[in-house]
Parts: sequence; structure tokens; C-alpha cells
Amino acid sequence: MTRSEASAKWWRAGADGRVVCTLCPRYCRLRDGQAGFCHIRRNDGDELVSLGYGRPTALAVDPIEKKPLNHFLPGTSVLSFGTAGCNLGCRFCQNWHMSKARIDARNSIAVTPDEIVAVALREHCDSIAYTYNDPVIFGEFVIDVSRRAREAGLRNVMVTAGYVTEEARGELFEFIDAANVDLKAFTDRFYRTMTLGAIEPVKKTLVWLRHETDVWLEITTLLIPGLNDSDAELAAQCDWIVERLGDDVPLHFTAFHPDFRLHSRSRTPAGTLRRARGIALEHGVRHVYVGNVHDDDGAATRCASCGAVLIERDWHSVRVNRLRDGRCPDCGETLPGRF
Repeated sequence: MTRSEASAKWWRAGADGRVVCTLCPRYCRLRDGQAGFCHIRRNDGDELVSLGYGRPTALAVDPIEKKPLNHFLPGTSVLSFGTAGCNLGCRFCQNWHMSKARIDARNSIAVTPDEIVAVALREHCDSIAYTYNDPVIFGEFVIDVSRRAREAGLRNVMVTAGYVTEEARGELFEFIDAANVDLKAFTDRFYRTMTLGAIEPVKKTLVWLRHETDVWLEITTLLIPGLNDSDAELAAQCDWIVERLGDDVPLHFTAFHPDFRLHSRSRTPAGTLRRARGIALEHGVRHVYVGNVHDDDGAATRCASCGAVLIERDWHSVRVNRLRDGRCPDCGETLPGRF
């Protein structure tokens, strides 16, 4: 087995001679030599291997607000990396050059978990983010890096669509401190036709993260004109978030641009994002943001008690941070998050 391969977790031998990957709800059944939907997990001699272990295809220092996380270490830097492949088939993927690639079709670098941590420390990052494509599919590497990062005093961030099984998620998130989960829409029809997935496993992941872990949770929905931006769907989504997750989970609405296999829809107007934000606030979500557009009000963090602006942002940059020990300096209300 090469350095770019590792024995995979989360699989079983099938009765028909194939191996069954149990990492995500697809449960891919693979013949010898066959890779799964994600391109990065393969049956190799009747054992599942993780292709690309330690082979990131992108590595960069980002502001934490770019993940986006607005209530987690605001104004800090995060070392971000991802690999090739993905376990969803989003027609609108904004990062398809990585997520739809196979590992041998992309330039990549060979690194160990210790080398990733060393880069983060050298670049004065406070955390490491597993992102760009969905880190669920390279979960073995996530676990090894996040364990070493925790030992070195760094935090760990997952940016994911949450399409993972109950069997795998506990170990996968063991050393994760914060997650931004892409809730692609709030109908199963959208998930089936636009992502080739299903919404229920994502909802279960969200509920599990919120109520059974200490992971700080934020949610992002990319709004696509005419597909997932109706008032009724947005209201239903926000009602579900408040009822099942609580009113203090930050919600980000971000703008779509035509890409990959969806060029028939126009860019999301800024007005759509503002409308969505208004609906979310009306339905009880206390912290709602807009992204991929310049909107000072939609990027600012306010105290849910007195309305004071606590954090001013310009795009992904923090201009002013008035928090005092995680509290509003005007009324003393605690801002939910990790500060």
C-alpha cells in the first residue's frame, strides 16, 4: 500500500463478494478494483482503502469567517485543506474542479498529519479546517490530523454537507471543535434531483451535532433562484432549525453563481439574501448572515438582547470586535459561540 493509500475504516464484506462502504448513506457496493461514488474509496483485494490519504489538492491560510464561521474565534486564521472527490453530486457545485476530480487527475502534495500541524503552527493559525471538498470522504486523514492538532493546542473545523452515517460520525468528529454544515435546501426533491442524495441523513447529522456533541455548529444554505429560495421553503427550514436545533445556531444564506452543470439559473440577487435573512429573523433564528455579497448589516454580529453591533465585518475581514469575554459590552448578554 502506498503513502497515498491507507486502510479504510467503516466497511464490511458483502455476501456477494463485494465490499460495502458504510461511511456515508450511499453504502456503495464495490467489486475488486472499483471505487465508490466519491472516487476516493476503493476495493483493493477485497479490502477497502482510502485513496489520497495524506494527499491534499489544496492548502491555504484563510480567515475563519470564510468557512463561514462567525461565532468561532472571530478574526483568526485557519489552515484549510481538502482532497479530490465528494460523496454528493451537486449540479451547482461551486468547487467542482476539486470535488468532481479523481485523485490521479489532480496535482497533490504528499504530507503527514504532523506536517499539516507544523504548517498551521508556522503560519500562526489557531485552527485547521477540513474543507473545499467534503472531508467526510477522507475521514481517516481527518481523524489523524485532528488528533495531532488537538495535542498541539490547535482547534479543528469541519466544513461538510453532513452526509455521513451514524456508524462513522462519532469517530469522525471526535476531535472537531466547530462545524459548518451545508443544508443544501429543505426538500428531499431538491436533494434527490440536484445533489443525488437525500435530506434525512443531513437532518439527523445536524440534530446529533447539536444535542449529542460539544461541536460548535453553524449552518449555510446556498440560495439558488427558483430552486430553494421560496418564502414557504425558507420559513419551513427556519421553523425546523428553531424547533430541533435551537434559536442560537447561526444561519448563513450565501449567493449562488452559475457553475458546473447549472448555468440555467442567474446569480442570486442581493435582495433575495436580504429577504431570506428577514424571514429567518421573523421565524426566530437569532443570528442570520448573508454571504458572497457585500452587505455590512448582513455580515455584522448583533446582540440578540439589545441589538448592539458586536462584530463589524467587511466581507471576510473583522473591522471591529466589541465582545468582552464573549459578552455584549452594553447589556452583558452572552453571545453563543466559542470566543
